[in-house]
Formats: sequence, C-alpha cells, structure tokens
Amino acid sequence: MVSPQGSPAGPRGAGTGSPWSDAPCPVLVVDRAGGIVEANDAARTVLPDVTGGDGPYENLPDWLTEAHRHMTGGLGATWAEPPSGAIGGRHFEAHPRPGADGDVAWWLIDATDRHLAEETLRREQERAAILSEVSSTLLSSLNVPRCMEVTARLATRHLADAAVLVAPAQGRRHPVTYAQAHGPAVRVTRAVDPATVPGLAEALQGFPPVPTRWIDPGAIPAWAIPEGFEGPVGSVTVTPLPGHGVPAGALILLRSSTVRAFTESENVFARLFAARAGAALSAARLYTEQAAVTATLMQELLPPALGGVHGVDYAGGYRPAQDSERIGGDFYDVHPGADPSQESLVVLGDVAGKGLDAAVLTGKIRNTLHALLPLAHDHQHVLNLLNAALLTSRHTRFATLVLVSARHRAGRVRLRLTSAGHLPPLIVRADGRVEESGTRGNLVGAMPAVSVRTEETVLAPGETCLLYTDGITEARGGPLGGELYGVERLKRALAECAGMPAEAVVERVQMLAAQWLGQGRHDDMAVIAISAPRPRPLTVTGGDMHRGHSGNPGRSGRPGEPGVPGDPGTPHERHGRSA
Repeated sequence: MVSPQGSPAGPRGAGTGSPWSDAPCPVLVVDRAGGIVEANDAARTVLPDVTGGDGPYENLPDWLTEAHRHMTGGLGATWAEPPSGAIGGRHFEAHPRPGADGDVAWWLIDATDRHLAEETLRREQERAAILSEVSSTLLSSLNVPRCMEVTARLATRHLADAAVLVAPAQGRRHPVTYAQAHGPAVRVTRAVDPATVPGLAEALQGFPPVPTRWIDPGAIPAWAIPEGFEGPVGSVTVTPLPGHGVPAGALILLRSSTVRAFTESENVFARLFAARAGAALSAARLYTEQAAVTATLMQELLPPALGGVHGVDYAGGYRPAQDSERIGGDFYDVHPGADPSQESLVVLGDVAGKGLDAAVLTGKIRNTLHALLPLAHDHQHVLNLLNAALLTSRHTRFATLVLVSARHRAGRVRLRLTSAGHLPPLIVRADGRVEESGTRGNLVGAMPAVSVRTEETVLAPGETCLLYTDGITEARGGPLGGELYGVERLKRALAECAGMPAEAVVERVQMLAAQWLGQGRHDDMAVIAISAPRPRPLTVTGGDMHRGHSGNPGRSGRPGEPGVPGDPGTPHERHGRSA
C-alpha cells in the first residue's frame, strides 16, 4: 500500500508508527468488509466517533461508505473525479490507496475553500445565464403589457414564489401585474397606496431599495399579494425598476413562510434582474410613445378616404415604392366645396424622390394648398403661390401637380383641369373613347414662375376623368421584365372601363399595373378617378314614377329631353383656354 506521497502504506493494523499516523490530513484504513482498521489523529479530529475496530461502515459518512463499496465491489477507482462530501461542516475529497490485503487507505483532503469557490462560480454562471435569458426574452417584445407579464413570470421562475410589478401611476391608478410560480400573469389597473408597502413609494421614484429586514411580511396589504397565494408571506423584498432617466416601476417579490428568507446575495441578484427588466420596460414604453407619435404624424401624410361629394364620385388608390412603407412622394386630396353650388378642388401630385423625405414635402404641399383653398378658383395664382413657398423652403425638391375643380350641374360634372408639369388627365367617355386632356404647364418648385394652360370639360353620367402619376406609366415589367407600361397601354385598359364606377376604374388600373410589374421594383403609384354618377333606377312613389340621382335627387324626365341625365343625344361639352 502506498500513500499519496509515495511512501509505503505499512502493514495492516500498524499503530502510531505507520507512515500516515502523523499526516496533516485525515487518513482512514478500512477493510474489505467496511470495518475501520485504523485512523490517524487528524481523522479522529474530523470524525471523533471513529475508533479502531469499528463495525462495518460504522461512523463513516454515507458518501464515503458508498465510495468504499464501489472500490471493494470489483469496480476499482473508475471515478471521473474523486468522491467528495461533507464531514463536520467541511467539504472533503477522498483519495483511495488500496493495499494487497484488500484494505483501502482513504486520504481525506479538505477542499472546502475550493468547493465554495466552485459553488460560487457555478451560481454566478447560472445567474449570468438567467440574466442573459431575461434580457433576450424581454427585449424581444416592445409591447409594454406583454413586457410586464413576462417580467413578472420570469421573477417567479428564478427569484420568488410570487411577484407583483407596479408600474408608474396613470392618473390616480397604477397598472399592476401579478404572477405566481407555474401560473399565468394577471394585469389590472387599480388605485393603490404605495405607502402601505415599505420602500415601494421610494422605489417608484427610482430610489435604492430598502433592506429586506426593514419590511414586516405580516404587514403587507392584501392588494400587494396575488390572489390564491399559498400560506402566509414569510419574506418580502421591494426592488426599483430603473429606466432610461425615468423609473419604469417597482417589483415586489414574495416568498412563503415555508421558504428561506431572501439573502443579501439574492437581493443583489434581484437588483440585477430588475435593472434588465427596467431597461426593457423603458425601451418598450419609449417605442410605444414614439410609435404613437409616428402614427399621428403619418395619419396626416396618408391619402384620405374618398367617396361621393356634392353629386360627384371620387375614388383613389396609392401604392408606395416600398411595400414596407406607407408613405412616399405621391399624394392626392379632395377638398369639398362649401356647398353643392361651389367647386370642389381635387389635387394629385408627385414629389421628386420617394420615401420619408419626399413624404415630408408632400405634407408641406398639401398643407399649403389647403391654406390656399379660398383662391382655388384661380389655378394659375394658386400654383404660383405654392411655387414661391417651395422656392423659399429648405427643400431642394420639385413637384408636378394636377389641379381639378369639379362641380355637379344638371346631371353632369363640369371640370376645370390644370397640369403643372404633370401627365395630362385622361377622360373615359361613355362610348369607350379615351381622350387626353390638353392642359399643360411647367412644374413647381424649380422656376421663378409657373406657366400653365387650363382646360375645361364636362362628364356625362357614367364618364370618368382619371388622374395618375408616372409610377403607373413607367412601371417596368411585362413578359421580359424591362418594358414600360406606357400611356397607350393605359388608354387601352381604360377603354374597357367605360361606364364603370370610379372605385372600379381605380381598382382596374392598380391591378393591371401590379400584374405588369410582377415582383419588380417600382416608383410610388397614385391614381384618382372623378366620375359623374349614373342616375338611380326608376322608383314608384305614390303612383308617380321618379328617377333618383345622387347629384339631383328626385329629378325626372323623358329620354331625349336636353339636360336629362343619361340622354344619349346630348353632345359632350369641352373647350380649352389658356391661363
């Protein structure tokens, strides 16, 4: 038998003269049956009940008993690491040295300090993994209510039996989220008094947490304990949730009386947990606020919903250059007249560029035109005022526009059309002819003055005037993927839309452009249709037959009479003039 130092183990039953008798570490000689043959002085200090001649496995710790049975059972020393366990509050490793007669000398090495260091390292690694999980889980959601629920559930999984997350007050009430281990999170908004929980009022203001020993578990109010919490509260800690400059709330952690109280190390870990949760909540709250602001501002930049106004039907469609965006450089508006006798102003425009920068300028143009509505009877004057506003702004972009003044009269819609550098409107007549308006002009925001030519035309019932941006005609696609859609192809498509309502015309144009594009890239695309509605079907009221109409309800007459809606014999009125 050989000692760890390499000296002979000595004969069986050797006394104080044995090589290990004066060893500084405990040494036990145990025979094959588990009886203690000899123990040195150090061993008797650690195991005072051990004496030579003890019965099989008498006074040996369980872990050492199992290790000896393993050694003498024919398996040999096959451990990846030496057996270890507790003896008298210390942690020992057992190193066996078998002898020829079947005895085993167990050298017990005190590894308490290393064991504690390893346990501390393992615990910190586990906590680091938990904090990493908390950060990734919480930051994966920018929804504040969900973030609160996840925080409370994670706290019950890793920190306590129950958690109560108290968010900053909204008026006189606080959003509160309750969670218990292995249960769902419950969110409520209620009036609570933070002063009833020691340290909560301070935590909600971002102050450091109060020591756990200052909090009396028996004095916790009912609102701060989740419904169905098992057993009385045994330990409580209150931790602030620090945010980005503003506290994100506070976390109340509860343990039942059957569980050990929070230690100082656990309180430190709870603060680390709360720091990550507070950062995630603060980020989610900031994102929510910014998203609300963005949605409010974007709402003003989105094209309006259109319909019938003063006997004229309007429909519009818009598709930004990027499907992930909602706004761009194309826009349209309809500004109704004060009453049916007044003209409504229709605007469709295209700002150079696309994306957010172009959308900002479209917003300025739309607001400027809205302010110029009292002058809308003079398209030339309005465009020159807009041109001056753009030339004096910080923007260096220009825009093309079409202004249309529309008014319903005697079943028809009279239009005044003015193009400022824009594609001319197309008129779809009832018989399928498609006419190109003669209005012309130069763009706005580039030259000192704008020169335009205004044209007037009349729409009979069922006829439509289409305004569109170059995103439609310059859509590149087709069978080979490189051909422009073009104005002529658009005219042929519109010829098939004769008599269609405004909404159907817009949907048809958008569908054909999308089919032509396929999956190809494109510019912003906007289109707006202005239609003279067809008369309503004949109805019988009180024995009299009437023909209803959206622009002139109750009007009746005989086919062939001049001025009667739908009269096929009435010629189209159209003439142009220079502004």
